[in-house]
Amino acid sequence: MKRRFWLVAVSSLLLTGGVYAQSEDCRDPQAVSPEALRRGGLLLKTGDGGTFARAPVQATDVEISIRGLLAETVVAQRFSNPTEQWLEGVYVFPLPAKAVVHSMRLVIGERIIEGRIEEREAAKKTYAAAKREGRKASLVEQERPNIFTTSVANIGPGETVEVRIEYQQTLVFDQGELELRFPMVVGPRFMPGSATETGSGGTGWAFDTDQIPDASRISPPVALEAESSLNPVTLAVTLEAGFPLARLVSPYHPVQISRPDDRRHVIVLDGSVPADRDFVLRWAPEAGRLPRAAVFTEEFDGEYFVLAMVVPPADEFAESVRLPRETIFVIDTSGSMGGASIVQARKALVFALEQLRPQDYFNIIEFDSNFSVLFPESRPAMPAAIEGAKGWVGRLKADGGTQMMGALLRALEDKQELTPLRQVIFITDGCVGNEEALFAAVERQLGRSRLFTIGIGSAPNGFFMERAAAFGRGTFTFIGAPSEVDSKMRDLFSKLENPVLANIELAWPDPGAEVWPKRVPDLYAGEPVVVAARLGTIAGDLRISGTKADAGWSSDISLEIGSERAGVNRLWARRKIAALMDDKARGVPEAMIRDQVLEVALDHQLVSKYTSLVAVDVTPTRPDGEGLETAAVPTNLPAGWRREMVFGSMPVGGTAGRLHLLVALVLLMLGVALRWMKGGSR
Repeated sequence: MKRRFWLVAVSSLLLTGGVYAQSEDCRDPQAVSPEALRRGGLLLKTGDGGTFARAPVQATDVEISIRGLLAETVVAQRFSNPTEQWLEGVYVFPLPAKAVVHSMRLVIGERIIEGRIEEREAAKKTYAAAKREGRKASLVEQERPNIFTTSVANIGPGETVEVRIEYQQTLVFDQGELELRFPMVVGPRFMPGSATETGSGGTGWAFDTDQIPDASRISPPVALEAESSLNPVTLAVTLEAGFPLARLVSPYHPVQISRPDDRRHVIVLDGSVPADRDFVLRWAPEAGRLPRAAVFTEEFDGEYFVLAMVVPPADEFAESVRLPRETIFVIDTSGSMGGASIVQARKALVFALEQLRPQDYFNIIEFDSNFSVLFPESRPAMPAAIEGAKGWVGRLKADGGTQMMGALLRALEDKQELTPLRQVIFITDGCVGNEEALFAAVERQLGRSRLFTIGIGSAPNGFFMERAAAFGRGTFTFIGAPSEVDSKMRDLFSKLENPVLANIELAWPDPGAEVWPKRVPDLYAGEPVVVAARLGTIAGDLRISGTKADAGWSSDISLEIGSERAGVNRLWARRKIAALMDDKARGVPEAMIRDQVLEVALDHQLVSKYTSLVAVDVTPTRPDGEGLETAAVPTNLPAGWRREMVFGSMPVGGTAGRLHLLVALVLLMLGVALRWMKGGSR
């Protein structure tokens, strides 16, 4: 009887799928029940009789300064220890995909310790030694271009430690409007693959898999809805646009806007907000007041670095004869799209269907754990077919995993060549962990198709959306609210139905210029040419030329009138690193890429996949004999998401890999128990 009870107890424990935490003194995983979570987010095993303590409390203050096309941001993360134990806090958080992270300061009371850039493994060893010796330390690592981890060691009982991270970014310009996006939460990612035998290297809810070896590092624990006030954020933006504004809006957060002088606008969040959705600020100039070109320069280490933007005149994209097209729509119906997201996605897809004409062809693919296709092959966009498709779309519901690969490959199949143009419109929140594999698939299978991504929801995976569209030679569009669907989709179809500016070439005054991107992609209506270059001289003009519908276009811009701006060298370096990482998806060996990225990142002092920021205090503060507990700081579920649609009955999530491992563990324990029972009955 006791043996049977033990068997049931072990099986029940394995199937709870609870939160896992580790302590420095005891590395055995300990499941936390949903009831424990509801009593205050008990995520940390203390090692004292199986009891639990609260994780560090985290809050963030953000200050953003914008001048023209560039933004400089300071993110101050405060970690407070409400327990009687010494803690290490681990916080996984997002930043813009194009953020150039270059500085970190560890603030302990009145003391400020400057961080330094080191090769990633060396930085981890430096941090681990300080942690072991009882010294306060902080480590900032890049997991993805838009996901970072801050670790803070040896936070004493009742203490607060602050980590200040600084980064730069270029702003998004499209359709005559500038946009700043500050992401606040890492939405749970779907992690395909089977759990690896080596276990998990991070503190997240997911096990590492054979397809995503760092899944445990990009899956922070998720708080219950009752704890949605976690990780409060305050944010202030100082905007110097450089031109009079016709419009300035914050579409997803209430803000207070003031104008202290003729040059600046100050935008402040109306109090602190939970970190559960992207903050977005958009502004547009008065009619005819937007500069058509902007140049920023910096002299660094004996060389000149240039960031240049040129906006082709709108009449260069004047609408020409509309060609028939085959359009393949792909819609994500996985669990993370539940709630408001699936409503937005269905509305966007219906709008797109209504733009088709009888000479066009179309098909629809929906995917979750599997994918299904509306028609066996694309059909003409006749009224009856469109109405039938709209009815099919209206019945779509969100559920299951995000197995994106099969749907993507099916969408890129081009067997019929029915029309001169073939366009794939991919509607998703992009919450997957296997981005590199998907980029490689687009690169390999694109052919003559063009891929346009539409990011849906309050916290889409911007890195995936932007890079997938770049690999697909298309554009990306963010839709954060149902009220934006019509205007955003109208802008997208304006691009789809107008010819591109192609064959873009750059002629620099220095023939030895190193320019990123190496090849400027084709541009759609409303998009600017944006390039960064390293030059030996800036004396002379940059000539940009291209073709549109067989007609030529060119523009000259003087580099000597560029505004001096510190950090342009880092913006150039970040673009070079992004291009090198893209080469990995094209099959270049990682060892070769790693060496090149390391050289650039160390020369220009910025965080990358292979470099990190580390700051270490000199004096030990944790007394000898005092243990150190490690806890992952929980994050909020993105606004509009429904927990049961993402995680099912599991309290903090689950992936195919984790479920496979749990099943394997259950079967293993069952086998051991049965043998033991059989042996005991002899």
